[in-house]
Parts: sequence; structure tokens; C-alpha cells
Amino acid sequence: MFYRRLIIGILFCLICCTSCNEFGRMLKSTDNEMKYEVAMDYYDRKDYNHALQLFDLLSNAFRNTPRGEMITYRTAMCYYLTYDYEIAAYYFNKFVNTYPFSKDAEKAAFMNAYCSYKTSPQITLDQKNTEMAISNIQSYMEHYPEGDSIPRAKELLADLNNKLEEKDYNICILYYRMENYNAAITCFENLLKKYPNTTHREEILSDMAKTYYDYAENSVPEKQKERYEACIERYNTLNYLYPESTYLKEAAQVADKARKKLENLH
Repeated sequence: MFYRRLIIGILFCLICCTSCNEFGRMLKSTDNEMKYEVAMDYYDRKDYNHALQLFDLLSNAFRNTPRGEMITYRTAMCYYLTYDYEIAAYYFNKFVNTYPFSKDAEKAAFMNAYCSYKTSPQITLDQKNTEMAISNIQSYMEHYPEGDSIPRAKELLADLNNKLEEKDYNICILYYRMENYNAAITCFENLLKKYPNTTHREEILSDMAKTYYDYAENSVPEKQKERYEACIERYNTLNYLYPESTYLKEAAQVADKARKKLENLH
């Protein structure tokens, strides 16, 4: 059994060495037609690493030709299929710019947007890539308003906007926890302006009531009245817009405390 495994191992190594030698000779070959056919074969067999090496050598030779179009598109797909989304996005964008009238231009534009979407980081990190992804998705939707991938693009866009909204909301809460109430209030107000259709409006109104109350508690006497009143106003808005809100009970307790504080100020 040991000797059989040893022989199989040796044969495997010999096959690999032979394959490597053949590929090495292919890389050095000046026959671009053969290289192209071999590259396409590697791609079809899902050997994206070898396909990419040949595509890289062939890209200049076939630039602005039908084969160059195929090479650029499949180069992008190789990176996409090996999960290198940032480089894939670059090549899909390159394809759209180089071959804008290709039958695959729309698909490449969407794939550029989708790969950008895949580079969006987790919510705790810097969201530069998320903003870039939003820009790319919006660009696709503007250029191809009747495109096949418009429904999916809308889903991706909503997801990214929700991520930015959540990021902004977390910043507001961070200011509140740091007891920087003025910054928290400004942050909450900007959040409502930036995302007028936010699904977190109930929660934000409740948070603002609490923030204004704590802001008043930590203010100089001449500023307390207006901040207690702002607390009550945010509660009243919450109560008017969302009479069944789960946040009403807590906000009502805060507003009651604010009313008592106002009575004591007179």
C-alpha cells in the first residue's frame, strides 16, 4: 500500500511538472492565436489563474478587436469568480469605457456596480467604498433605466443607503453616550433631513426627547426652559405620528419629567 501511494505521488508530480513546462512554453510563445485558444480553454475549464496569465499577455495584441473585447470581459469575470471584487470592478468599468456599444456593456456596467457593492465594508469601518458603490449603482441605473438588472440594482442601492443611515444613527448615539448633547441633537436633526423616509423615525424622535431632557439637565438655567420644551415637543410629535409606537411609553415618562421641571422653573 505504501509503495502504491508513493508511485501515485511520483506520477502526479511528473504530470504537474510536465503541465508546468508546457504552460511555461505557452507563455513564451509568439503565437497569439494559439495563446488565445488556450486561454479560452483554461477559462472554460474554470482554471482562472492560468487564463488570467494568458489574458494579461494578450490584452495589448488584441486591443479594440472582438477578441480584445472578449479578453477584457473574461479578465473581469476571472477576478469576479475568484472573489477579487475590487480588481474585477476595475476591469468591468474598463470594459464599459472601451466597448460602450458591446452587447455585454450593460451587464458589465451592472457587474461593476455589483463588485463595488461587494467591497462595501462592515458598518463600523470607513464607508468610502460604500459611497463609491452607491455612485456606481446610480450610474448604471441612469445609463440603463430599462436594464434587466434594474430591480436588483434598486435592492443593492437600498441596502447600501440603509448601511450609511445606520452608520449615521450610531454616530448620533455615540455623541449622546459621550454626553455631547448639542452634537447629538444636531446629528439627529441632520439624520432626519438626510433620510426623510427613514424607518427609524420613531426611535429617533424618542432618542431626541431623551437627549433634549439630558441636555436641559446639564444646561445653565437660562437655557433649560427651551430644552425641556423641545423634549416635550419631540414626544408630542412621536405621539401624533405614531400613536401605537413601542417607544411612546419611555418617551412619555421623559416628557412627564420635563413638564415637572418646567413647573418648578416658574
